[in-house]
Order: sequence, then structure tokens, then C-alpha cells
Amino acid sequence: MKTIIKTVLLLLCISSIGFSLRAQEKNKNPFSGLKFRNIGPAMTSGRIADIAIHPENENIWYVAVGSGGMWKTMNSGTTWTPIFEKQGAYSMGCVTIDPSNPHTIWVGTGENVGGRHAGFGDGIYVSHDDGKTWKNMGLENSEHLSKIIVHPTDSDTIWVASQGPLWSKGGERGVYKTIDGGKTWKRTLGDAEWVGATDMLIDPTNPDVLYAATWQRHRTVAGYLGGGPGSGLHKSTDGGETWKPLKNGIPKSNLGKTGLAMSPFNPEVIYAALELDRTKGGFYMSNNGGESWVKQSDAVSGGTGPHYYQEIIASPHEEGTVYFMNNSALVTKDHGKTFTQMSRSNQHSDSHALVFKKSDPNYLLIGTDGGLYESFDNTKSWKYVRNLPITQYFKIAVDDAKPFYNVYGGTQDNGSHGGPSRTRSSDGIASADWWKTLGADGAQTATEPGNPDITYGEFQQGALWRIDSKTLESVFIQPQAREGDPFERFNWDAPILVSPHNPTRLYFASQRVWKSENRGDAWEPISEDLTLNQERMEFPYYGTSQSWDNAWDIKAMSNYNTITSLAESPKQEGLIYAGTDDGLIQVTEDGGATWRKFSLNNIKGVPETPFVNDVRADLFDANVVYAALDNHKYGDYKPYIIKSSDKGKSWTLINGNLPNKLLIWRLVQDHVKKDLLFAATEFGVYVTLNGGGKWTKLVDGMPNIPIRDITIQRRENDLVAGSFARGIYILDDISPLREYDANASAKLFPVKTVPWYKPSSRVGSQGDAEWIGENPPFGTTFTYFMSNKLKSKKDIRKAAEKKGTGKFPGWDALEEEKLQDGPSILLVVKDDNGSVINTVKGTNKEGFNRVSWNLSYPNKNGERLEAPRGRRGRRGGGIMVTPGEYSVTLMKREDGVNTVLQGPELFNVTPVFESALPRKSNEEISNFREAAFAFQQDLTATNIALSTSQKTVNAMLRALNKAPNPSEDLYKKLYDTKNNLLAIDKELNGDEIKEEIGERSDPTASDGSSIGWRALGTTYGPTDEHQAFLSRVQSQLKKVKTKLQPVIETELPALESELKNSGAPWIEGQGLIKN
Repeated sequence: MKTIIKTVLLLLCISSIGFSLRAQEKNKNPFSGLKFRNIGPAMTSGRIADIAIHPENENIWYVAVGSGGMWKTMNSGTTWTPIFEKQGAYSMGCVTIDPSNPHTIWVGTGENVGGRHAGFGDGIYVSHDDGKTWKNMGLENSEHLSKIIVHPTDSDTIWVASQGPLWSKGGERGVYKTIDGGKTWKRTLGDAEWVGATDMLIDPTNPDVLYAATWQRHRTVAGYLGGGPGSGLHKSTDGGETWKPLKNGIPKSNLGKTGLAMSPFNPEVIYAALELDRTKGGFYMSNNGGESWVKQSDAVSGGTGPHYYQEIIASPHEEGTVYFMNNSALVTKDHGKTFTQMSRSNQHSDSHALVFKKSDPNYLLIGTDGGLYESFDNTKSWKYVRNLPITQYFKIAVDDAKPFYNVYGGTQDNGSHGGPSRTRSSDGIASADWWKTLGADGAQTATEPGNPDITYGEFQQGALWRIDSKTLESVFIQPQAREGDPFERFNWDAPILVSPHNPTRLYFASQRVWKSENRGDAWEPISEDLTLNQERMEFPYYGTSQSWDNAWDIKAMSNYNTITSLAESPKQEGLIYAGTDDGLIQVTEDGGATWRKFSLNNIKGVPETPFVNDVRADLFDANVVYAALDNHKYGDYKPYIIKSSDKGKSWTLINGNLPNKLLIWRLVQDHVKKDLLFAATEFGVYVTLNGGGKWTKLVDGMPNIPIRDITIQRRENDLVAGSFARGIYILDDISPLREYDANASAKLFPVKTVPWYKPSSRVGSQGDAEWIGENPPFGTTFTYFMSNKLKSKKDIRKAAEKKGTGKFPGWDALEEEKLQDGPSILLVVKDDNGSVINTVKGTNKEGFNRVSWNLSYPNKNGERLEAPRGRRGRRGGGIMVTPGEYSVTLMKREDGVNTVLQGPELFNVTPVFESALPRKSNEEISNFREAAFAFQQDLTATNIALSTSQKTVNAMLRALNKAPNPSEDLYKKLYDTKNNLLAIDKELNGDEIKEEIGERSDPTASDGSSIGWRALGTTYGPTDEHQAFLSRVQSQLKKVKTKLQPVIETELPALESELKNSGAPWIEGQGLIKN
């Protein structure tokens, strides 16, 4: 009976697995062939959370990036590899290398700061193969892990400091310990509500002795309380099983964030950087393992606030020297009694991590909000690591510059930037192609339609500027409060809106909406306060209101009760929407004269006071408006996308099938297809084809990262995404999504106009340390959809074997497999006369396929019997077509039969750069091209005929040596013919003897092998000298052929006849032996 039950259970299991695999195949992402490209930049890098240097190879670094994943270098930063791309979290808090086994790497996810923009994680991960693969080992609800310590001799024992959720109580917070390599965890310090841990130390001489700093903090949408009664210092002497508080000499007020360090010279010496009331603090030292503490100084992190820094690192090379992470890193040489600013010439502010090398006391590697810096002279000078593309963009915009549009964006602590969507350079988009438009923290950016010389940008808190790209000047245009008005509460990322009805009209917002008709030179308010206008200090923290004497810090966060998003209907002038951070959307239909308030908590399924991240007026219907809501600052990570069809009077959710844990940052509607919408989310970009009923993630080319903004460049139909992790991403040409039909067996989509130009080259030989963003492939890209892959007979057999139904097919079937030609996909390009220009090999994949053609003709030098191996040199093909109309047809080739699947689709190739001198006419270029092609084929044919003749004569001489009746006269004839062919070869190809030492030969016909790239390697066309050169080599080749032809047609046949009469053996080229 038991056997029967086991058998049934096994069959059910197998059936379940089979069903699961089939379901996965059925649910395959239909848009996986549409690939984003990353354009960078790397010039400002981004926020570093932690660094670990390999203990046995100091060229290997692991770098935990605040919101850009985990990166590894094997060569001290010359090149980098992201090694955490497919995991559930993008945000990093800490990284630790196992001291017993450096192949094992532990990573804590979720940023280790208390900032308003901190990313959350999903627990602790481990890799046992140097970062190649990862496994989540639990603590999924910790959200912010700040320290991992692995036992120095027992790899199964690990301690973790978890800060816990930032925006709400609960989660997995405190100090956790495992003794089975992360299979199970036990909290030994902290609590289940508000008290987490932020730092830990271990005594290297006694691993049972540990120190920990607990941290109670609560950030809300309105404010931040960075301390509480649960914050404090603790010590364990039993391996972290139990802890005792360390209070002797520690201030009795509620502590905030604490940083700990242990002297590498004496483990009894412990340093503590304490945050106290209202961002004050002090630096404390213990000489007796924490039993008592002495205040050394009032040092505390400043800038953004202690919650953002407070890490302290004791130098392993200089006793008493401690580095204090800060907006401007501090250093003490006397155990904290006096601090000075660390020497940091030309280095970014906001330091977070610092490591040393055992081998070099002068070496320091520091991680900041602007990336990594190395010092080789003990901080006197710094070298910037300039190839980490981890910039965090809040908001982006695109202009309509020609021929290539630009992308603009405001970043976290790295200013505002502008950069090209593509360049003329063949290698891509370098950091040098970008420029800085503003400093400080960037925020929203805007452009003026039709005038790419005018853009807008802002610092944090609404410091608005108009930027003139011609003068490179920035004019401060922030609207100012009038006499008697209250303080203007601008959001950290205040909304800028250029009116769709008048490009010189701007809207901007604080707690009220402002309008300018002259690009910001003058402003007028068009509303009263549109927010709830509350007192944020009265909000509950830890569930109740708190006293004044606490670790309050609202300096480096947004104002509250502010307008966060603006939209004006392009179909109805004066219909304006304003969304707020306190749960409201206000509407005016008369340009601001009157406003109608809607409280979003009236929508079923929407929380009490959601933050309006974005509001978007429909591009087709004045009655329709969309909004992206966000409630993560109340600890709620659900998505909220809403839609109104009555100008904001009523709303419904259109989340569809979006995951339950997914913040929605921004929306954009396609300007052609009404129901095609895109969402910028905490984990990538999602698209819906039916107005929100069903959403699908666009996954190709983009890791699992936060996308904070998204827009469409309408001229190019490009989807542009601003990530808060890896810079800017572009999905080129989204137009195929408008015509997507899942039921179409094959669909070739329209081809957009192709820019015609010659790619340029940069200065080369610059080493491997430069990061280059991606251009789209040069030329044109053909997009087609296939509902199924075209399967060969071999594919069908393999599929059957995979399902377990395969068997030996038989010898005839295997032979048929081997003889089968295809099936393959081809894209046939023709000119406007219907002549085939090129045949491009396509990809054969289910779903979307994208294949590029570089506008070139195929190699027309003539085809040899043996297929070429590898790449041809520059002399082989590569000649571009001329501007004009072309077509492309999607074809299937199988067993010698070509079948048209779709097409033809017409497209135009158009010049995009005006040359300094008039180009040659297309007709002149075409005529020269055909003549050049004809010459190159003639040259190839002549060279092959000559080479074959020389090989034949040499074979004849060898065969004659084996003949039973050799003729002395025939030897002489063959010898003379051989020398004659060598003379012809010299005339055609130059003097071999001179070439041995690099001496030049006189000009020959073979010089014409370069005629293609010489004359047609630019868009200018052939010059008079090119025409003369072609005439010369044509004439020279004609003379060579005049001498070669009688040898081939008369001499060699006669010699062959004599050779046969001598009884010589058969030689290659004589064909079948007649018998």
C-alpha cells in the first residue's frame, strides 16, 4: 500500500513539474526582444554604501552601491562587473568577505542610511563562488542591513546588524545570529517594533566579545525622528547570545545613530560617535572594553544629518587615528580629542565608507555620494574611479535637438546633467559627451519644445533655474513669496511644467501653483494653498507625539504639505491638475481662478494620505487623467495607479496584475496609441497595451533597479527611463508595441527614417578604464515579431527528447536532419528600382526580434570557392548606400525555398549632417560605386587566375619529375612559363623582394583594391583624383590581363597536353580521369 501511495505521489509530482514548465513557457514575456540600452553617464558615479578588499588579493574589491547593486573589480578598478543583477533587491547596505574562506561573500541589502530616498532590501545573501551566484539566506523583512560579521574561524557563525524598516514599525530588526550558515536566525538584541541595530564590532583576540549599537528611528513623509529610548551601546561576552547595556559615561538623553570602531592596536579601546538631541552629538572613547566612557569632543556628522553618516574607521597603520564619515570627512590623530577635515582635494562630499590595504600604509579607498576615490599618499591627493555608471536620477526630460536629441536629468547629490541620446562616435557615448547644467542635488528638469537651447532645472527645495545652452548661463527664476505671504513650501523635487499650449508658459508649485508667461522672468500665483497645511511636528512618531528633546532632524528632507505634480490637458487649455504629498488632487478648469479638491482616500482601495508621485492628463481626451500614488512612507509598498474619466471627479484603480510590492513613480502615455501606457516603478519599467488591464515588465537590457521617471521622445518614438541606480536607459523605437498582435504568425513592423552619416572615431589607445554608454546600432534596425520559432527537424527531435518522448529516430531521419537547409530568417533590402542591395541574416526567436543593417553593400570583390573565415578587412565591403527610398522584406529560407513572411516595408535613408562642401550627386556616387565594384571583381578574378596558373605550373613541374618519359624541352617550357607568370605577378602586385625589407614598389593595378574605402568611405563621394586613380588601375589591369590571357588560354593547355604524353600523373584541375 505504501509503495502504491509513493508511486502516486511521484506521478503527481512529475505531472506538477511538467505543468509548471508548460505554464512558464506559455507565460514567457512577449516583449523580451525589445532591449534597453544604457547611455550612462559614469562621470559623477553615485552613492557607495560599503567596500570590501579581498584579504589575499588586494586588486579584488567588492563595492556595495546604495541603489545600484553589487560591483566587483579584479584589477583595482580598471574594469568592473555588476554581480547582483538578477536578485530580488537592488539596494545594498553592507558587504563582508568570510575571513576563513574568501570565496564566500555575504551581502546585506537595503541602504544603511536613514535618508528620505533610501532603498529597501529583502534580506541577507551569500555567494560561495566569489559572487558568481547568490542565495537569499533570510531576514527578508529586515529592509535595511548595515553590518555583517563572520566568525574568524567558524564560517557557520554570522552576526548581522539590522536597522529594520525605516518608515514603519515591525520587521526583522536588531542583532541576529546564526550558527548554521544562515539556515536559521535568532534575534539576540533589539525588539520587534522600533529598536534595530546599526553597527557591530568583534574582538579579534576573543570572538565571544562583541559590541553593538542599537538604533531606534522613525521617518515619515512629514519628518524624521532619529533616536529614541531604545538606542544605545551594548556588549556581549558569550558570542552575542546575551547583551548588557553600556551606560557609564554615556549621555542619558535619547541617542540617535551611533558609529563604532575598535582600535586595531588594542581591542580594549572602543570609539563611539553618538548622535544626541537635535543633530548635536559627541565622540566618546573607552579604554576598558566599554565599561566606562569619556567624552573626547563634540564631533558629530553634519551635512545631511547624522542619520546619513556616523561611520567611524580606526586606521590600522596609525594608532589613535580615526576617520569620521561626514559630508566632509573628518580625521583625528589623538583618539578623537580634536578633529580636522580630512584632506580631500577635488573629491566629492558625503563620505560613507573607507578601507585600507594591509600592504600599503599610505593607501586609502573612500566611498562617497559621488563614487570611489583612491589615495596613494595618505590623503594628500585623490584619484577618482571614473568608470562606475551608478548615477541616481530623480527626474528626466528630453529635448528635440537634431539630429540626435538630448536627455536631461536631476540627480541625487550630483547636480543636473545633459547628454546625447546617441553620438557620431563609433564606440558610443563617453562621459566626455555629457555636461553638467546645475550643481547640488538635482531634481525635476524640463525642456522647451522647439527650442533645445532653453532648458530648466532646479536644486532641492524648488531652487529653479533657466539654462541657456548657448551662453552656458543659468538664471535663477524661482517665484518669490510676496510681502505678508507665508513661507513657500517647495517640495524637495518641486514640479516644473511647460504648458502644451504655449512653450514660453511655465507652471511651478510650492503649496500653491505659480504661472509665468515669459519663461520664468515674472510669476503670478494662480491658487491659494492647495494642501492640508498641517504642523508636521505634531505628527505621531513611534505611534505617538514626541517631546522637543529628541534626535529630531528635518533639515535635509523635503518640506511637507507641498504640491508634488502638475499637469495641463493638451486638449483643453487651462485644465490643470495639482497633486500633493498629503493625499489630494486639485483641479482647475479655468486656468486657476477656481479649484476643486478631491481627497484620494475616497477611492476604494487607496490609503488615507497617499503621496501623488505623478499626475498625467490624457493626450486624447480632456476628460481623462491618470495618477501614480505612493504610500511607502507609511510602510506600504503596494502599487497605486488611478484613472479618472470625468476630469478628476471620480477615480478607479488600474493596477491590473501588477505585483503587490511595487512602488509607482511616474507614468507616460503613448502619443499615438491611447491605451499604451508605461510605468516607472521601484523595480523596472512596466507596459500596458490595454489602458491598465494587464501590465508586463520590460526586462531586456535593464537590471532589477528603480526607475524614478520615464518619458517618450516623440519624434524618434524612443522610451527614455531615468534610473535611481544606473543612469539613463533608452528603449529605441517603441512603435512596434502599437501594432503588436500576439496571434500574428509573423509581423514585420514599419521602419523609421534612417540617419545617413559616417561614424567617427575617438582618440584610441586610452586603456580599459573608460566607461562608454551604448549607441543604437549604426544604420537601421528591423523589428519583427514571430509567434513561434521556426523549428528545424533537429529542433523538433530535441524538443521531444526534452519532454521525455524522444526515441532513436533512425539513420534516414538523422541524415535528413544533416541535409536540411534552414529554416532561417532573412531580411532582403532593395532599392527603389527593386534591385537587391543586401540580404541580412535575421534571428529566429519566438517573440520580438531586432536585427540591424549598417547601410552597407555586401562585399562585391567576387566570391571564392572557399567561404571566408572571420571578419574581412576594411577593403572588403563596407560601402554605404546613398540616401533614398528602400524596402525590406521578411523571408524564410528552408530547403532551397524562399518564402515571403511579411513586407515589403518602405523606409528612407536621409542625410542628417550638412557638410562644409557640397557632396557629389547620388548619381555620380552610384556610377562610381558600380565601376569600383566591377573593377574589384575583375582584380579578384585576375589574381585568382594568376595564382591558379602559378600553382598549376608548379604542380606540372612536380608531376614531370614523376613521369616515365620526361622531356627536357618540356622542363624548359615550364620553367619559362613559371618565370613569365612571376613577371606578370610583379606587374600586378609589386616586387616581393623589395617588400621583404619594406621598400616600396612602383604603382600597380592591385593598388585599386582600396578604391572602395578611399573614394566611398565618406558621405562626400569620389573626388577627381579618385576618378583618375580608378582610370589608372583599370588601365594597368587591362594590360596585365592582355599578358595573362594567352598564357591561360594557349600556353597552359599545350603544356598540359605534353605533360600527359610524358606519362606524368594526374594533377589537380584536370577533372575526372576518363577510363
